[in-house]
Amino acid sequence: MKLISWNVNGLRACLGKGFMDYFSEIQADFFCLQETKMQQGQAEFAPEGYLQYWNSAEKKGYSGTAIMARQEPISVAYGIGVEEHDHEGRVITLEYKDFYLVTVYTPNSQRELARLAYRMTWEDAFKAYLHQLDEKKPVIVCGDMNVAHREIDLKNPKTNVKNAGFTPEEREKMSTLLDSGFVDTFRLLHPDEKDRYSWWSYMMKSRERNIGWRIDYFLVSERIAKNVKVADIHDQIMGSDHCPVILELEGLEA
Repeated sequence: MKLISWNVNGLRACLGKGFMDYFSEIQADFFCLQETKMQQGQAEFAPEGYLQYWNSAEKKGYSGTAIMARQEPISVAYGIGVEEHDHEGRVITLEYKDFYLVTVYTPNSQRELARLAYRMTWEDAFKAYLHQLDEKKPVIVCGDMNVAHREIDLKNPKTNVKNAGFTPEEREKMSTLLDSGFVDTFRLLHPDEKDRYSWWSYMMKSRERNIGWRIDYFLVSERIAKNVKVADIHDQIMGSDHCPVILELEGLEA
């Protein structure tokens, strides 16, 4: 079973930058998108053989998630069931026989950490939501989680300590989530690999120089970590300021 997650930073723009070439070539069972910045139907996008699930923000051209799935789910949920957090199209959950698949676009704490307090509230609510699911069956979580967890996960940790995505508060929330029963699949298979990133600023030729951050993840419930066969970053794929990340699992049935 092959899963892809990609923050496309505007699907309509990404479609004009080779998105469908990659989509067709990779032949994923699940293709999860973040920051779609559109409502379903605002672009000509109907990949053959896939069901589409969209959660768009109430604010036009902002945030948004989507999942393309080959198999019809048992159930679909949009958001996390908390009014405060469910207006920005940030979460979709598909239920299958052996697992839940959750895609998430975690709120950015923004410049001068203007939204850090909200982010902390979100983190607690999202963790509680994942644990509700995990009590029923294993969970696969993917998406742009807007945090570089460890110093190895970004090029310049020392100069970014007080910047959004690498504050002690955000990193601690990720640690707490992982310690509560989830596994970062990339670090499971690549524990010490350096210079592997999934997001680069558009400024200062950052991507060309590989001055990046690893903020896009696949997490899984600890009890299915043994099913992980591939967890990698497709950093050669262009089209967004993020690149796709991939997870391959064996022994689970959709």
